[in-house]
Amino acid sequence: MASLFKLGFLMLVLHFCAATATEFVVGGVNGTWVVPKSRNEQEYNQWASKNRFKVDDTVHFKYKKDSVLVVTEEEYEKCRSAHPLFFSNNDDTVFTLDRPGLFYFISGVSGHCERGQKMIIKVLEIESPPPQSGNDTISPLTTSSAVAMAAAISIPTVTAILTNALFV
Repeated sequence: MASLFKLGFLMLVLHFCAATATEFVVGGVNGTWVVPKSRNEQEYNQWASKNRFKVDDTVHFKYKKDSVLVVTEEEYEKCRSAHPLFFSNNDDTVFTLDRPGLFYFISGVSGHCERGQKMIIKVLEIESPPPQSGNDTISPLTTSSAVAMAAAISIPTVTAILTNALFV
């Protein structure tokens, strides 16, 4: 019974140590990538503004007889692109947000973008610890430096430490 408890505790700790990415379904849980039914040309941007996107999160586009393009800001404004940064038309596209900054998405079907099937996603900058002061004195760990230190420890290292501590 004690071993079962230790195993459960180990699994719980590993669950909270692992950094996870989030998959966002465009338009919400039952969302689909279609021309907005309402006259609201900002429908997708309003949805995107309600979410917080981080590096390595994904956006999942579900659609029929359409496409998803990642384009430049200029191409987004013009609603067309001869050479998109990314193109998919397989009816079920998952795109990884691989850097901080802005991503511009449009439909590749003629007329859809002009009717509101477009979206801008802002991916948040990766938080970094504050710069160290010029102090030579040793100070207790601050929350941000403790978090940075914890992030530097890999999952296998944590697993090995906990396994040794719990099962020896």
